[in-house]
Amino acid sequence: MATRLLYRRWMCICCITTSLHKTRHIKPWTVRNHNRHFSFSDFLSKANQNCLFPYTEQEKDPKYWNTWAQQTLKNALTLQNLNKNKAKNLILFLGDGMGVPTVTAARILKGQLNGQSGEETQLEMDKFPFVSLAKTYNTNAQVPDSAGTATAYLCGVKANEGTVGVSAAAVRSQCNSTQGNEVTSILRWAKEAGKSVGIVTTTRVNHATPSAAYAHSVDRDWYSDNEMPAEALKGGCKDIARQLFENIPNIDVILGGGRKYMFPKNTSDVEYPDVLKHSGTRNDGRNLVQEWTDRVKDKKGHYVWNKKQLLSLNPNSVDYLLGLFEPMDLPYDLERNSNTDPSLTEMVDVAIKILKKNPSGFYLLVEGGRIDHGHHEGKAKQALHEAVEMDRAIGRADLMTSVHDTLTIVTADHSHVFNFGGYTVRGNTIFGLAPMLSDIDQKPFTSIIYGNGPGYKLVNGVRENVSTIDYQDNNYQAQAAVPLSMETHGGEDVAVFAKGPLAHLLHGVHEQNYIPHVMAYAACIGQNREHCMSSNGPSHIHPTSVLTFPLILLICLF
Repeated sequence: MATRLLYRRWMCICCITTSLHKTRHIKPWTVRNHNRHFSFSDFLSKANQNCLFPYTEQEKDPKYWNTWAQQTLKNALTLQNLNKNKAKNLILFLGDGMGVPTVTAARILKGQLNGQSGEETQLEMDKFPFVSLAKTYNTNAQVPDSAGTATAYLCGVKANEGTVGVSAAAVRSQCNSTQGNEVTSILRWAKEAGKSVGIVTTTRVNHATPSAAYAHSVDRDWYSDNEMPAEALKGGCKDIARQLFENIPNIDVILGGGRKYMFPKNTSDVEYPDVLKHSGTRNDGRNLVQEWTDRVKDKKGHYVWNKKQLLSLNPNSVDYLLGLFEPMDLPYDLERNSNTDPSLTEMVDVAIKILKKNPSGFYLLVEGGRIDHGHHEGKAKQALHEAVEMDRAIGRADLMTSVHDTLTIVTADHSHVFNFGGYTVRGNTIFGLAPMLSDIDQKPFTSIIYGNGPGYKLVNGVRENVSTIDYQDNNYQAQAAVPLSMETHGGEDVAVFAKGPLAHLLHGVHEQNYIPHVMAYAACIGQNREHCMSSNGPSHIHPTSVLTFPLILLICLF
């Protein structure tokens, strides 16, 4: 019996993922089985019958689905008792480029990595009770970039593409449009309220997403003064790396990449001393790391640049932490040297241990930034593994905090022109082939595909036959419809997952800049603080009081 079951599982996997492309000389839509022909629909039906995935027998019984749905209903009914506590802690997980198709594909990948078919798996973010949609457009762009969107979900105002921490009145690359148009972030609001604050990212700490938390720059690419035009420097504009240490000088935890932008030009990198491109870039001769170290040396401050140093720290003895683990971005998780570079989960673990010591709570921004990079390069496998790693970090944060006093939000800044389809059967490897040949060019194709990007390839004037290459390779560039050197962002809404105090305020469809207003309201920071005080003290929020002033004003006017 066991042998038969193994055979059936093997038959399913083999027939769905390999048979068709190995028999590509056969006319499309038909497959030969011994002495008879049968149509593609017959083939797919037979393949499904022979497949044995987890819970298959249960799923044939309506009782299975009804019981599951009834339990889900009971869980949903408990949400009628809304969590109106004051949020002591705030955590924002930002999956850069993590559109809904990426979330779904990452869910399947997570399950398949655990030996399941994948579709029925739950991501950590799937467990959040409240989900809404955010509109991602920039003030001057239908399809946004990561800088303008970061200004929205961190500073509470929509902005132009390519700018961080400034309003839409600022013009990209025009230094003289900066002054007077600066907008502050929820990280600053939290710091001013006495909370500890932190930034954790897999990109450069002065990249678009994290920089909107502390910088005011009309150009996201002004990483150091080396990348700035002379006119901007003469006009008094500051590079983003410098602003990291000067605008909000006491950010408690900073973990990520971007080391080379902190050191004088041509200073050899500590980890790659013989690699010129990793050397320091600063023209002003400043060593920003040394300046930071000198400032916090008597305040339990520590600088680390590798995993061993990070994990050897005792969080109880650390109040300020700067960790720069690569000259630029951290490597993809699939390529990460686990001995030298920490994972996103490990960085989040250390950050929370340090930040949670503050009795007033904390604000933490966590970016899974290389999801975006994987998609831009057409490397879906890299992107999806980055998304799965961010989900692990979400799970770790859940274990270290309480839903009673911690508002956690998971969202994306934008999507990508990434998707998967092709009528794949249940349990088909997410990186595998669709179970059919094209009826136009009689060639197989992968389920994953991009609308545009570097995966567009012609061989002898026709579409590349993916069965002749290793489409399971980590760096395989999935086929794209339009040739571009870099794949583009998508313009559709992104999901916003929320749990914790006042998470129910994230419902329906909202502008992206609504997100920090909800977080600030829940924590009684920034605007709208009066609703937090009552006869019961500030631990419970009474939202009706925030309407008092506008109501009185209306009465007076009419």
